Amino acid sequence: MARYATPLLPRGLVVVQPLRSKRCAGCRRGPLSLLVLEDGAPRCLVCADLGHLVFLPRGDTALTRRAREESTLSVVVVRFNRRKSRYERQGVLVEEAALARAEARCLADAEARRRRRARDARRRAAEDERFAAAFTAEILRLFPGCPDERARAIAAHASVRGSGRVGRSAAGRALSEGAVISAVVAAVRHVDTLYDQLLMRGVPRHEARRRIAGAVESVLRGWEEAADVG
Repeated sequence: MARYATPLLPRGLVVVQPLRSKRCAGCRRGPLSLLVLEDGAPRCLVCADLGHLVFLPRGDTALTRRAREESTLSVVVVRFNRRKSRYERQGVLVEEAALARAEARCLADAEARRRRRARDARRRAAEDERFAAAFTAEILRLFPGCPDERARAIAAHASVRGSGRVGRSAAGRALSEGAVISAVVAAVRHVDTLYDQLLMRGVPRHEARRRIAGAVESVLRGWEEAADVG
């Protein structure tokens, strides 16, 4: 019977992915992609009474854990790493029916997570809509002459979740007057003045703001005073 030396294997029932071509010492089948060492001799899975198991590669921790839970018999599959001089896990062998049950459990969990994500997305969308409406109302309170559509656009832009804009700051979420005014000023600066064109021409930001300050103030004053008209 052919024998060969091998480094120390992990404890327990283990199947090896050989680095070199090997044949089964019993049935002479080969080359073997997986083998069991019995007294130093390679055996194919069939001869080792493991032929009914299927290979599950490593990578999906949840699936591996559940497959091993579902399987009456499970075996670790290893391969020798010459550079590190040690065996490393490559996956497990489990019963085919057990793997199918584990996959079904993981799919059920994935569907549950998908439904939860959808619920969370709807909840966040509703929260964002309510916040944008409240932000719009505060803009119109401070600047009653601002057109409704413009106020909604400013509020929507300032309050985008994850944007880092003033509407998502702590002050913005609290609808503080300063945060609301800052959002309106920023919108007027970019839409109603030559600010962006000045920046494109290379004018420093602070100088560009100084040049368009009067135009911004004019728009804001018009929106503030519109309530007195009529």
